[in-house]
Amino acid sequence: MTTEYKHIGHGRKLIDGLEKITGQVQYTADFQTARLLHAKVILSPHPHALITSVDKTAAQELPGVVAVFTADELPTAKNTITSRNSAVLAVGRVQWVGQPVAIVVGESEAIAADAAELVWIEYEPLPAVISLDEAIQHGTPQVWPNGMPKEGDDMSSLHARVEAGQAVVGDKPNNMIGEVHFERGNVAEGFAESDVVIERTYRTSMVHQAYLEPHAVAAVPDPFGQSLTLYTSVQGLYGVRDEVAKLVGLPRSGVTVKPMAVGGAFGAKYGIYDPLVAAVALALRQPVKLVLTRSEDLLSTTPAPQTLIHLKTGAKKDGTVTAIQATIYVDNGVFGFSHGGIMSLLMGGYYKWAHTKLDAYEIATHKSPVGAYRAPGAPQATFAVESNIDDMARELGFDVLEFRLQNAAEGGDPSGVGRPWAENIGLKQCLERLKIHPAWANRQPDEQIGIAIGGWPTAVGTSETICRVDTDGKVRVNVGIVDISGSKSSLALVAAEAVGVHPDDVIIVQDDSNGAYGPNSGGSMATYSTAGGIHSAGLEVRQQIQQLAADHFEAAAEDIEIVNGQARVRGVPDRAVGIGQLVEGTRWKRSGPGPISAAGKSAVAENAPAFVAHFIKISLDKVTGVVTPLEYVTVQDVGFALNPLLVDGQLQGGAIQGVGMALYEGMVYSPEGQLLTGSFMDYGLPRVDNVPKVEVIQVENPSPHGPFGMRGIAEPPITAAPAAIGNAIRHATGARLTELPMRPEVVWRALQ
Repeated sequence: MTTEYKHIGHGRKLIDGLEKITGQVQYTADFQTARLLHAKVILSPHPHALITSVDKTAAQELPGVVAVFTADELPTAKNTITSRNSAVLAVGRVQWVGQPVAIVVGESEAIAADAAELVWIEYEPLPAVISLDEAIQHGTPQVWPNGMPKEGDDMSSLHARVEAGQAVVGDKPNNMIGEVHFERGNVAEGFAESDVVIERTYRTSMVHQAYLEPHAVAAVPDPFGQSLTLYTSVQGLYGVRDEVAKLVGLPRSGVTVKPMAVGGAFGAKYGIYDPLVAAVALALRQPVKLVLTRSEDLLSTTPAPQTLIHLKTGAKKDGTVTAIQATIYVDNGVFGFSHGGIMSLLMGGYYKWAHTKLDAYEIATHKSPVGAYRAPGAPQATFAVESNIDDMARELGFDVLEFRLQNAAEGGDPSGVGRPWAENIGLKQCLERLKIHPAWANRQPDEQIGIAIGGWPTAVGTSETICRVDTDGKVRVNVGIVDISGSKSSLALVAAEAVGVHPDDVIIVQDDSNGAYGPNSGGSMATYSTAGGIHSAGLEVRQQIQQLAADHFEAAAEDIEIVNGQARVRGVPDRAVGIGQLVEGTRWKRSGPGPISAAGKSAVAENAPAFVAHFIKISLDKVTGVVTPLEYVTVQDVGFALNPLLVDGQLQGGAIQGVGMALYEGMVYSPEGQLLTGSFMDYGLPRVDNVPKVEVIQVENPSPHGPFGMRGIAEPPITAAPAAIGNAIRHATGARLTELPMRPEVVWRALQ
């Protein structure tokens, strides 16, 4: 890769790699402080039931037990249970297996765990609706018979006893808690003029983010209960601060969020348990830490949803796609989460459909509330539409890549929600690069291969940063984003480039919520939204140093250059002074410039969509149905890679997660609402021995808005894998699989 920059655009290792591989990094579970207590949550064993009594006597008598709390005994807002975060502890009834009901606090983790076994809670089971298919049928139980609760609702009526479900007026699905509809053209006309029409129903499973570090949080209150500090594994500081403050009745200034190292997140770590631990710490006026077990995490957090997609697509014999019609049902679990909009945007936006009709419904069930998981909704939507695209190409006799190239969306074309794509999207460039790759160009007729495209619109936020130079010559950059994927190791290159120092001399300082503001580390926006502010602050610091050096050398500021932390007059390299030495003089000089520092801000108008084209080669055992991935190529429009080495890692990791979603992963519930995959012994994951080596091709199609032409890159890598693998199975066997994950038994049944 060639670049005009000295540091930006060149691969460089992780800043914190050594402490991670040696086990020295401090995660939330490692947090210690004086008088620290340990908490254990008690989770509901029922999908839907009234809480009739709680007997804490035996637990409270156990030596070392400090307290046992239910919702009524905690300083939280109990009438605003409208989301997973605000469901601190159950009030009156439980609505999914795994809902926190009570919390035990002890002097050690072991004591708290033993005491939790002694709390006796009695329930009166109520009708529950578990499966998505059942939930949308009229006459089945309703999760919210009086409507989905909103902020300020009186929860007493919503937690009354619920019997059989009530009919929904009109043709809306039962248990619907949200809907979006997008239409363009006339799909009936589109299908009438089509020479091939494919109509299928696709199903995808609920999947967990499967981070290595379970949710963990520690809360340290002040002695007077007027403020507290949270040490937590979290993706965003300010949203968590605001939510906790609201729920425990403190001003926002009374809550400080200090992010710890994050052992994986993928969209799931936005303060689910922080309000609960904060409330317990305030009640006891003592520090409290909660670290979930793996089973508790799988039961009580926010996985990606199950989906049901009825999809119909058409195309003409000349290879022109005509119409797409989809009805999408998204299983939200107990609370609302909006996946339908993004799924519609992508399903109707990858190709040049003349006619679209997209209807998406968010459905409630008595299961764990869902949340974001890397490109939320995109792999599911892409699996459906890319399967249909592949089959239409084959039925029309087209090469599957050429068919995609002919119809791929370009800049200015409408997305599925009608809003046009940005002018320079790189979807076609990705397909063109894949077309000339040897894996595709030299393919053999008997190879079991598949391709698919994917993408993500990406998000953007605002940020601020402080850049300063210390007397040791180190450049310290304060940021408000949390590093969950190596962002510090890319942002250090930006600062080094701007100031004129070596990347080893840049220290990225992670501020808490009292420091620099930053957006959430999600939606592929953290680095994109921060790099510009760091660059502008660094350039201003550079100018200040140049003026110091000009005074030192009695030269003009424009004649000063800074190279590897040394200031010198151009053309006189043997006379140089370290920038730390220059800065040291400002510390005592009166009427001088003062400390060398600058603030930078970023408010980019919009992020840039990013697209991928994936190729996979598999081996399929037709006797057992076992699919073995052999070779994988991922091509992605990255705009401009600040740190190509880390971008490669992101693209490889996302592809492997997509392989897991395609072949191995799914949260399975019994008809009674019990999670049957409640540990990593039961929940299938990709392993080192069943995933392929992933080759990465970076397409540099610069964004017109992003710093240096960069694009957000974290979400798109996962989007195309399930569809590509499904298409490889279709190519190998002629069987179209419409269900994720495509486990051996699913493949075997399809082959029969």
